[in-house]
Amino acid sequence: MCGIVGAVAERNVTPILLEGLRRLEYRGYDSAGIAVLNNDNCISRVRRVGKVKQLSDALESNAIRGTMGVAHTRWATHGEPSENNAHPHVCNQSVVIVHNGIIENHSELREQQANAGFSFTSQTDTEVAVHQIEHYLTQQGDLLSAVRSAVADFDGAYALGVMSNSTAESKRLIATRRGSPLVIGVGIGEYFIASDAAALLPVTRRFIYLEEGDIADIQIDALVIYDEKGEVVQREIKESELSADATAKGEYRHYMLKEIHEQPSCLVDILEGRVVDGRLLDSAFGVGAEKILDQVKAVQIIACGTSYHAGLVASYWLEALAGVPCRVEVASEYRYRETVLLDDTLVVTVSQSGETADTLAALREIKEKTNLTLSICNVPESSLVRESELKLMTRAGPEIGVASTKAFTTQLLTLLMLVAALGKRRQLSHEKIKTLFQQALSLPVLIDSILKQKDAIDEWAEDFTELHNAIFIGRGTLFPIALEGALKLKEISYIHADAYPAGELKHGPIALIDQELPTIAIACKDGFEGKIKSNIQEILARGGHVYLFADERIKLSDLGENCRVMSIPAVDAELAPVLFAVPLQLFSYFVAVRKGTDVDQPRNLAKSVTVE
Repeated sequence: MCGIVGAVAERNVTPILLEGLRRLEYRGYDSAGIAVLNNDNCISRVRRVGKVKQLSDALESNAIRGTMGVAHTRWATHGEPSENNAHPHVCNQSVVIVHNGIIENHSELREQQANAGFSFTSQTDTEVAVHQIEHYLTQQGDLLSAVRSAVADFDGAYALGVMSNSTAESKRLIATRRGSPLVIGVGIGEYFIASDAAALLPVTRRFIYLEEGDIADIQIDALVIYDEKGEVVQREIKESELSADATAKGEYRHYMLKEIHEQPSCLVDILEGRVVDGRLLDSAFGVGAEKILDQVKAVQIIACGTSYHAGLVASYWLEALAGVPCRVEVASEYRYRETVLLDDTLVVTVSQSGETADTLAALREIKEKTNLTLSICNVPESSLVRESELKLMTRAGPEIGVASTKAFTTQLLTLLMLVAALGKRRQLSHEKIKTLFQQALSLPVLIDSILKQKDAIDEWAEDFTELHNAIFIGRGTLFPIALEGALKLKEISYIHADAYPAGELKHGPIALIDQELPTIAIACKDGFEGKIKSNIQEILARGGHVYLFADERIKLSDLGENCRVMSIPAVDAELAPVLFAVPLQLFSYFVAVRKGTDVDQPRNLAKSVTVE
């Protein structure tokens, strides 16, 4: 979603803000802007539609300087992408704001403000927010009080950076959050704010993560944080382990390709210190995990997008391996319907960012019913992690590409750890758990061997350059992987793709089969490979073309020339989802490259969906 950067310093902050925006490009956006207070205490603002590069180019011909400023990348919610709708927004040449989130009652506030004489230059809910703050600043004469009064009027989610050029406020940056992430970077004699710590790594590695409802009063020589009750609080300063180059592409053409190649090392990192001699340590799930896990009789997984697909795989594992009933639901549906949560159900929320709006909202509602909550996440300081009783980090490191790759496979392996933790309390023997983790430790080598086949996968991708539709099929635990493969192809190549359990073809989708609709199939050695082979033959008999990724042990010599086969290294069926995800990632990547799309920042998408 939208990205926020802000700074208060003794030096010119324009380069810092611009670099911060570059580091937030992965979040997805359609316009960018920057505003600083110059030496004459006047607001200088530049906004552009398009990429940060367009903003940077504009600043070369219209250089602005200042020791305090805010910047923003916007993902349109209210109002089309345009320069007028781009942030920062300014009211009466006095108050400047950047905003991530949605002010849901903006229509009512806009009407009130119009009646009070405010004029509007944009279609955004954010302009309503800056007008409201300016209104209170005029009345109260204090920026902190004005922000506190204004946010009390807002319904919805927000992270705000606010500054003013009024004489008393000219070295003061106010930051607040509710429902959208915001961090404070602590420098030497300077402070910064950002939606993501990664934006500030070139200037600091020390961060304060604001909690829900916090308001920070940031000045050049002081920082005071108030909680949602208005009381002064101390928030811990945490040292980031990330380096400034952790988010660099290095030798790779795209972040997505880099992150696909990082998966072997990420999967190794997951198990380190958590599995000893094939035995999973309950302490990996956090303080008090043993007592909570002992209570669990069922699991409810809540997630969105790619994380939802990981949850679907886990549901197969939990029931087949651990003997634990499991339900999986998309967070945006779960939070808006009447639900029944059975006693002793562990609620597992899965999110790469830990800031997914629907998943967070679902967790907050569930916490009113139970404390049996576990978050599986990649960001240790995220809201989801802080608000869950138990937590298990995926240790994937920064993922910049919008299309999730290493976050997905690390979620799968992390969920397998949950399966082992619950399974050992029921029907899963120590020997079986040990075998599972031994197989998991072999995955990096197997994935490396798939990465060496990328040229062959690229060759397949050439056939899809001019196509507009595709079908993915799989069975068992590979059905969710088919869903994930279809999602990846849609996200970055803009090819319409659907996925089905292979046995469902005869119940409707087979009517679509012809020479123009290819099928991507995946098959592991699970005892049911004969079934999917029959499904493939049904497709071929109707003139369809099949691209099959199959376990090297499956005999497929009789499928004919319209079925192209690529062998995948042998792996136990339980671990097949992790392995088979990789060639589908590569396939989608190469199709997108051949089609010339923006692989890392596909149109209309954001990395972290922090608003509904």
